[in-house]
Amino acid sequence: MEKNEYTEGRLIRFDWAMKYLLRSPANFDVLEGLLSAVLNEKIKIVDILESEGDKKSEDEKFNRVDIRCKNSTGHIIIIEVQNTSEADYFHRILFGCSQEVIKHIDRGHPYKEIPKIYSISIVYFKMGSGDDYVYHGRYVFTGLHTHSPLTFTEKEKRALDIETPSDPLPEIYFLMVEDFDKVSKTPLDQWMRFLKDGKIDPDTTVPGLKEAREKLSVMKMSREEQDRYFKFIADSESFAWNQKHDRKVVFEEGKAEGLAEGKAQGLVEGKAQGLAEGKAQGKAENNLEIARQMKADGMPTNIIAKYTGLSSEEIEKL
Repeated sequence: MEKNEYTEGRLIRFDWAMKYLLRSPANFDVLEGLLSAVLNEKIKIVDILESEGDKKSEDEKFNRVDIRCKNSTGHIIIIEVQNTSEADYFHRILFGCSQEVIKHIDRGHPYKEIPKIYSISIVYFKMGSGDDYVYHGRYVFTGLHTHSPLTFTEKEKRALDIETPSDPLPEIYFLMVEDFDKVSKTPLDQWMRFLKDGKIDPDTTVPGLKEAREKLSVMKMSREEQDRYFKFIADSESFAWNQKHDRKVVFEEGKAEGLAEGKAQGLVEGKAQGLAEGKAQGKAENNLEIARQMKADGMPTNIIAKYTGLSSEEIEKL
């Protein structure tokens, strides 16, 4: 396989790896490392459950993987990891958690058999405003008038086998990849650096990251896999640009509305890639920004030209 400046030593972005590579039991150690860093306890994957992320269609909008795990105490927990970029993101999280609750309780079985559910979202686009890069949400029950928290007595804890009213209820984590700008000191920080920049310290001892360096090399991809991967990166850059400029991304109607005017082809086919904005001017600006980002990432000029429709001369001027 021909080597180039971009692929040499480059690691596959984690959202692509999770969609296509990390569902294999041989690669569970990478996912286990991330989950252990987020939850701050040793997590062992039992198996990958059927999920939306198992669909193979190129224009599949969803990317969610459901994982049955054991935590450090040996309890079975269900972890739902999402990478989707949908406008109704929070509603999808609610839907996903609700689905997991329903799927894992049979009629006639006690409700206490419902496993603990965690939803971990790796967010590759700007969402909200805040001063942190990892957010954790859980149910909190407070008095309407006194504002004091609801707690259990020791007797109630033994009878219910839980410490707080929040324990059996779903918990949600957001990993805000684009907001990470810290020096990587903790294991979670090192994971965040990898999620954002694809960089891993060669001497890292963080579980999962050493394995990721060995297994997620772009150079290990076939030429066809690399081609699909570069398309995916271009698609991601397009979505980020649209989020930044508060534009509505036209996915299903992109080709019909954005390309019908006979303007520049843009990024391959509008419908297939979901990149057309529906207006020629916005689309042209979009392509220029995507090209800038791809160039900043060190992608070869010929690759950038292939997925943006720009000429080599236009790319060199950026």
